[in-house]
Amino acid sequence: MGNLTATRPPQPWTAPTATDPVAVTLRLPGSKSMTARALVLSALANGSSTLDRPLRARDTELMAGGLRGLGAHVSISDDERWLVRPHRLVGPAHVDVGLAGTVMRFLPPVAGLAAGRVTFDGDQQARVRPLGPLIGALRSLGVRIDTPASGSLPLAVLGTGRVAGGEVVIDASASSQLVSGLLLAAPRFDRGLVVRHEGPPVPSAPHLRMTVQMLRAAGAAVDDGAPDVWAVEPGPLAGRGWEIEPDLSGAVPFFAAALVTGGEVTLQGWPRSSMQPVEQLRSLLTRMGGEVTLTTAGLTVRGTDGVHGLTADLSDVSELTPALTALAMLADSPSRLTGVGHIRGHETDRLAALAREFTALGADITESADGLEIRPRPLRGGTFRTYADHRMAHAAAVAGLAVPGIEVDDVTCTSKTMPEFPALWSAMVTGKS
Repeated sequence: MGNLTATRPPQPWTAPTATDPVAVTLRLPGSKSMTARALVLSALANGSSTLDRPLRARDTELMAGGLRGLGAHVSISDDERWLVRPHRLVGPAHVDVGLAGTVMRFLPPVAGLAAGRVTFDGDQQARVRPLGPLIGALRSLGVRIDTPASGSLPLAVLGTGRVAGGEVVIDASASSQLVSGLLLAAPRFDRGLVVRHEGPPVPSAPHLRMTVQMLRAAGAAVDDGAPDVWAVEPGPLAGRGWEIEPDLSGAVPFFAAALVTGGEVTLQGWPRSSMQPVEQLRSLLTRMGGEVTLTTAGLTVRGTDGVHGLTADLSDVSELTPALTALAMLADSPSRLTGVGHIRGHETDRLAALAREFTALGADITESADGLEIRPRPLRGGTFRTYADHRMAHAAAVAGLAVPGIEVDDVTCTSKTMPEFPALWSAMVTGKS
């Protein structure tokens, strides 16, 4: 597969409308979150590592490219197994973060361990994504960073080959990635690291648990027993084989299709014990009218008696908000989604974008400070803008199952996490590959 990091021209796409219940068994690409963390931990390890069934998408290719620029050997020529051999981290280097929150937040702490100047920049929208708390934390640890007055991209890390470590206080209420980025590099800091969060609750707690679990799997000693405090001891990380789970967030639009059409969707390769928030997803889909089962065949979602509205705090699973919003548009009762004010700082202001685009299709949807209120009524076709946000395209696809004529302005944004999405989606809906 070719390189996905280059900018592509816009590609309009008509979301296909379902005429029959969908019935499909899918094997989706690997988890973006697991792939990104495994790449970083492997580059900081003492020996070689492999990633089995990783996600090949723009975000993960940018992560691999950034680590390669810092000196690690990262081979991604085989789609099924990537190889990482660590090497001394050096500059000068440049990291293109694209629009990837993982790259812009996970690699500056790594760059602090490199000897030399490492610059970071990305897409225009990346320059407004929250980064200031991470920059402040690294500076408090003695890492020299040059940034604009706004405290955002573009920036330069002036690494000395080591970071002393110690203790930092950070407000990570904008993104759990601000904590994860510090923790992933912390075993390589001279004195390890204690991170204390002070501020509103950290969103996406399952992603922080994933970070801690993967650090421990690589041999790090991590204490997360106290609320909002994470302590990582200094020490070596072991090279190892990483089995990357299918991407749960990427699966949600497909599962939503089962509810909308009264069909059945099975995601193959789902592990019995997962690092992703499968129980939260199971609860949400069940409340909205789905039947969710886990068997040796995979994770299966079946539509039953239509789609139901719900009131839900999505703070732990905010990535699901766009697809669940589309699902709520097609429900038989109103929905209220809360706890996701922080997604205003994602690839775009997702709350404003969802409200704006669905209103243009005739929806009755209003923004609140931290969520959306949705009162279902018939929608009409029309142009649906994505704002270069893959999750917006997913939302349009879900709505398009029941609403003919939804035209996505640019489906290439799905290459960020799932380049195969348009083809997989159309094959599911039409029954033709």
